[in-house]
Amino acid sequence: MILLGGLGLVAAFAIYVRLAPSDPARWNISLPMDAPDDCMVRPARGSASVSCLIAEDPTVLLRQLEGIVLATPRTTRLAGSPEEGRITWITRSRLWGFPDYTTVQVSQTCTGTRIDIFARLRFGGDDMGVNAGRLSVWFARLTAE
Repeated sequence: MILLGGLGLVAAFAIYVRLAPSDPARWNISLPMDAPDDCMVRPARGSASVSCLIAEDPTVLLRQLEGIVLATPRTTRLAGSPEEGRITWITRSRLWGFPDYTTVQVSQTCTGTRIDIFARLRFGGDDMGVNAGRLSVWFARLTAE
């Protein structure tokens, strides 16, 4: 009986994680622009970020990045567009479907296009480096194009 109750709780949690709504107003937010633009992925507990200056048109840059991002399994766009200058995507883990939210924001500066990317988890306190790893792959592909 206890085993069935435990399995029921696990199943209920799995359903909640997969079906919990993702509010664009909560996740597709303006990013702080105070990070150094040294193109280094900065991992943190449960998140990762990168900021860089790239000599590319902002809209073109976002379109290139979106092509890379949407080629990632279990990744969809939550909100935003290249024309808006900000996009947020959801990438779900394979087993449980845990959502990670990644927001990218671009702005034109006098020295080029500044791109800021922030990836973070929704549930739990530590992502075991998953967001930093994903950002590293995406950013490497973006700068190689």
